[in-house]
Amino acid sequence: MAHVEFFYDLSSPWTYLAFNNIQPVLAETGADITWRPFLVGGVFNAVNPSVYQARAEPMDPKIVHNYRWLHEWARVAGLPLVFPTAHHPVKSVLAMRACCVLEQDQPTLQRFSKAAFDAYFARGENIDDPNVIRAIAEECDLDSASLVSGTTEQSIKDQLRSNTEEAIARGAYGSPTMYVGDSQYFGNDQLPLVRAALSSEGS
Repeated sequence: MAHVEFFYDLSSPWTYLAFNNIQPVLAETGADITWRPFLVGGVFNAVNPSVYQARAEPMDPKIVHNYRWLHEWARVAGLPLVFPTAHHPVKSVLAMRACCVLEQDQPTLQRFSKAAFDAYFARGENIDDPNVIRAIAEECDLDSASLVSGTTEQSIKDQLRSNTEEAIARGAYGSPTMYVGDSQYFGNDQLPLVRAALSSEGS
């Protein structure tokens, strides 16, 4: 069966789009997916610090156009988008540790991630707030206290660090980074290439 690994951070608007837009690709190709939470800030620090330089110049034409295209992509996908908000750029460590708590239960991780993406990008909520994470967990019928408590466990902190380091070692420089076999793809706009790779792998 064709398979894709999807490294992601909940703070990324392009990942919000790709997370939703890859769903019909999976249905069409019959591929399965492994969701891999990581910390995109750790990736930027290691291999792509120019992101921070760009944020320091918010009126740079490239930044302005990227925001416009982001909203156009959201309209094409039929997704609500409240962005940027006062929380941007949000610190995503808490949210991504919560994802790591759930990583071994992939269907639950997908459900929680979908709800967290919606909280941040469709409603403009602050996913760095433990109360927001608890509310998202309860929306997903999870034990909210246990989930937030789990984010403080050293094993979960180590897991998030390990996932991030693995992505860096494999060549990631942002979120989402996707792998089909040995081929790496980046961003919402490369999903047609992911579809083609999955179709070829599954044939």
